[in-house]
Amino acid sequence: MNNGKSKNKTNKISLCFERIMAIIAIANFGLVMFDFSYIPWRNFYFHNVPVITREYDKFKGIEPHRDTQKYLTTVDELQAVIPSGFKSQAVQKKLAELRSLSVEMIDDNPFARAGKSGSLEKIKRIMRLRLNNDSSKEAFKTFWSQDYFLSQGWEEEKDFFDQTIRPLIASNYFRHIGENGDFRDRFWILDLPFIFLFALEFLVRSFWLKSRHPSFSYLNVILWHWYDLWLILPLWRWTRFVPVLFRLEKANLWNMYQLRRQTQQLIVANFAEEITEMVVVRVINQLQISIRRGELTQWLLKGNNLRPYLDINNVNEIEAIAGIFVQTLIYQVIPKIQPELVAILQHNIDKAFNQVPIYQNLQNFPGVGKMQTQLSEELATQIATNVYSAVVRGVEDPISAELSSQLMERFTTALGAEMQKKHVLSEIQSLFIDFLEEVKINYVQRLSEEEIEEILERTTQLKMHTSPVQPMLDMKTNN
Repeated sequence: MNNGKSKNKTNKISLCFERIMAIIAIANFGLVMFDFSYIPWRNFYFHNVPVITREYDKFKGIEPHRDTQKYLTTVDELQAVIPSGFKSQAVQKKLAELRSLSVEMIDDNPFARAGKSGSLEKIKRIMRLRLNNDSSKEAFKTFWSQDYFLSQGWEEEKDFFDQTIRPLIASNYFRHIGENGDFRDRFWILDLPFIFLFALEFLVRSFWLKSRHPSFSYLNVILWHWYDLWLILPLWRWTRFVPVLFRLEKANLWNMYQLRRQTQQLIVANFAEEITEMVVVRVINQLQISIRRGELTQWLLKGNNLRPYLDINNVNEIEAIAGIFVQTLIYQVIPKIQPELVAILQHNIDKAFNQVPIYQNLQNFPGVGKMQTQLSEELATQIATNVYSAVVRGVEDPISAELSSQLMERFTTALGAEMQKKHVLSEIQSLFIDFLEEVKINYVQRLSEEEIEEILERTTQLKMHTSPVQPMLDMKTNN
């Protein structure tokens, strides 16, 4: 009892540990996926959750672009000096500076390095529509002018810029390039604690498995939980979904049976058609080659030119099977169906009596019909009994058996000799080879993917009616 309770307690602790590590693996994989999606989704984070971009830009080597940041700073400076009036020297200076910066932004395209040239094109299109001008440069020059603000209203145009143009310019950034020629990426700083934790667990688990199975080599121990290596390698981080799935199943948080079944069916469906066709075609080709060589005919006719046939038990299996079949038919089957045989014989005897003209006249006398029924029944029974007895005697009589064997041997020899004499054998061989070729074309090579899927589905249904086998993965979990 104490051993059982101790074992249950150990299993609970092990399951709890597996669940904790599975949750940590999910968190690590979620962080990896966030890192992969950060650059494509940065606009979303920048406009909706700016606190994320302020913190995570440091790990991706991202900082505000100097040119676009200068542009927005100049706009802010313009807004600060507007109260002094549009005719003031400070306002005129900032408007002229913004016109120059706008032309430089269009010519130099500071959005290109971040892969955000589409933002610049959107800004240019919006300004052309706003100013009703085909040239984006001229549209910017008109926009940053005293006459335009006086005619359209400063507050309205300022709100337009802040709500429409400013977010597009502000989303641009500059990303540093490392010494390896790639963009700077410090995700490894966040990933390193996870790698260290999983590496430590991997070593502990490996030594524990080695102590449980001393006959295993360290390579076998590593292969036992190979999927955990993806959590340690800093490369191909997206593949960490594999150990996550395994850990979820080991922690009883997710059943992978359906996924494994679908994966197995997908793999089998991709290869089953080709393998089936190759195997069947190869068998048919082998039969055709044997027929062309005359081996099949020589085997049927027991020729002497056939290459040696390997007999593993000194027994003629065909004769043995035929003997078992005859014994079963005579001693087991015929006695059970004898009443039906007698009924058939009696019916035919009655029919023969009824066709005799004299007997038809005798049926008018009383009692003749009943006598005829008894007579036909006795005759049928007697005939069946005599025939059965004759067959049994023939089987049990060694002389009859020998004569039957001689008859079959003589029949086979005579048939083969006549076929060779009349040159029929070559024609039969040719027809049989053509028949096998038609089988390959019409049935084997037409095996479709739908038929394979149907076979797989039937196989799955059959397996559902059998007792399930515990997967090897569960055995590892219990260990």
